[in-house]
Amino acid sequence: MPQGDKRHYTDKQKRQAEHIEEGYEERGLSQDEAERRAWATVNKVHHGGEKPGGGGYGKPENHEPMRKGGRKGGKKR
Repeated sequence: MPQGDKRHYTDKQKRQAEHIEEGYEERGLSQDEAERRAWATVNKVHHGGEKPGGGGYGKPENHEPMRKGGRKGGKKR
């Protein structure tokens, strides 16, 4: 699979990346940087694209990277 090829991602992963990208663009990031960060987040959550095999294959999703943005600045005392 060539670099940047998104064929092995599920429709859900593509929708998530698009939604995350929109959020980054609203914060003022460029289109390219927002897209790069969105796919990095999806990869971190789902461990890359769709894998071969049936149910139970691989690791469970880790949604922590999606929640991380709200705490970016650290907590106030």
